[in-house]
Amino acid sequence: MKKIFAILCAVAFTATGFAATASSKAQLNDRLESARQVVEQLEATPDNSPPDWVMARAVCVAVVPSMKKAAFVFGGQYGQGVVTCRTGHGWSAPVFIRMAGGSWGLQIGVQGTDLVLVAMNNQGMQELLKSKFKIGAGAAAAAGPIGRHAAADTSINMSAELLSYSRSKGLFAGIDLNGTSVSQNQGDTDSYYGRHYTFKHILSGGVPVPAGAGPFVRTVAKYFHSSRQ
Repeated sequence: MKKIFAILCAVAFTATGFAATASSKAQLNDRLESARQVVEQLEATPDNSPPDWVMARAVCVAVVPSMKKAAFVFGGQYGQGVVTCRTGHGWSAPVFIRMAGGSWGLQIGVQGTDLVLVAMNNQGMQELLKSKFKIGAGAAAAAGPIGRHAAADTSINMSAELLSYSRSKGLFAGIDLNGTSVSQNQGDTDSYYGRHYTFKHILSGGVPVPAGAGPFVRTVAKYFHSSRQ
């Protein structure tokens, strides 16, 4: 029991530390590289990746590599991620976000899951521009459909502003993230750019893509554009 309590305290302490202290630029570039790899893996399994119509309509893409989950009767989830949005001249420079949520269960342990959140229209993008919001509260959210050639034939997926995916054990699947909190990580964003920019300014294309963020942005552009060909 003491050991389990210590593990949970360590996870809580780590999450608190992430929230309070801005990461170094090297750490943020590592996060961007991890996010790039998640997008690559998303596309490596056509039978378990978003359909072409999701790729074509995506307005913004948020990636949270290895979101942590710890549970002992009650549970919590915490992760750090990056967001880029489609602009009139390509995909934007990235901003940094946090995702956090609670759960109730009987499992014991700690695990990491890759998450991808896709904003499908302007309403979904506006949610990402808020300093903090809960998925499903201001914009309709749904577990994303799977299968490269899956048809857009369900009303919930056609009307949802946000579609969400998770990756566990190498496979992606749609996941219900309703109630999960998403907040801007302004400290990490300021640290990465060396000055203060608003999320809206960056995501609208007002800031050039830094060299370290280039591979992530190019990978998103490659996979969330090719379906329009």
